[in-house]
Amino acid sequence: MSQSKGFFKEFREFAVRGNVVDLAVGVIVGAAFGKIVESVVKDIVMPVVNFLVGGSVDFTNKYLVLSRPANYSGPETYAELTRAGATVFAWGNFLTIVINFVLLAFIIFWMVKVINTARARIESEKEAPPVPEDVALLREIRDLLKNKQ
Repeated sequence: MSQSKGFFKEFREFAVRGNVVDLAVGVIVGAAFGKIVESVVKDIVMPVVNFLVGGSVDFTNKYLVLSRPANYSGPETYAELTRAGATVFAWGNFLTIVINFVLLAFIIFWMVKVINTARARIESEKEAPPVPEDVALLREIRDLLKNKQ
């Protein structure tokens, strides 16, 4: 019985350690952030690409049918073909996922860059020790003498 208590105590210490909690928060925030990037691509980037190209460019519906089931006479949409068991090469969906990844990586790059810049400023302010009063006074005297000449 005491061995199982030790196991659960050890597990509790592991589960509430900072790194595990940080990882859990990172995964949850990352999943939500992925949805935001997916929406940016779907709702903002792709309409702009459609406008610039001058037509309807919907990469998610671009595919190549490799084989159809025998006697299939249904609609020629990606959803219906896959439901019927057709082999479909969905290159457009892959391209959309690649665009999502590139945008996500770009946004994360800029976030890390901004955070690192802010962190460097804070650290540089912390590193500069306060100037002792006598040194500050001597600097003022020096500056006054320079200005008189």
